[in-house]
Amino acid sequence: MKKINLTSRSSEDTVRLGTRFAKVLKPGDIVCLFGELGAGKTTLVKGLAQGFRMRPEKVHSPTFVLMNIYEGKVPLYHFDLYRIESPDLLGMGYEEFFYGEGIAVIEWSEKLGGFMPRDYWKVELAHAGEDVRKVSISAHGERYKERSVKALELFA
Repeated sequence: MKKINLTSRSSEDTVRLGTRFAKVLKPGDIVCLFGELGAGKTTLVKGLAQGFRMRPEKVHSPTFVLMNIYEGKVPLYHFDLYRIESPDLLGMGYEEFFYGEGIAVIEWSEKLGGFMPRDYWKVELAHAGEDVRKVSISAHGERYKERSVKALELFA
């Protein structure tokens, strides 16, 4: 799939982007987020939560607990691997969340190492000014092949 390249001009834009992206996601999907500190990863998750009829103000980065679960139309498993030194820590039951009935969203996905899933949505966020962010979305793997076209249409 080609990358979808977008520009977010505010936190509100990033939340709206997440809300729209939620329309493409299905139970069992994995969304891997990449971007430096303050790039808007957690803000995007707030938008995903809103898209699944959850209260976005309940979403916060699970930096100290590794994962938060948000219940809604579909469970949202929000991982933050920022403090993970070794991906081996994920070997303790992560599969039930990555490949479960909800949607797994992983901040700092580059730390997954050998646990990186074969099929996933890749979302990259980068600073492009004080409040401006460049966001790119791409699908990796067969699972998302057909829905990647829908995603392109959604953001066209």
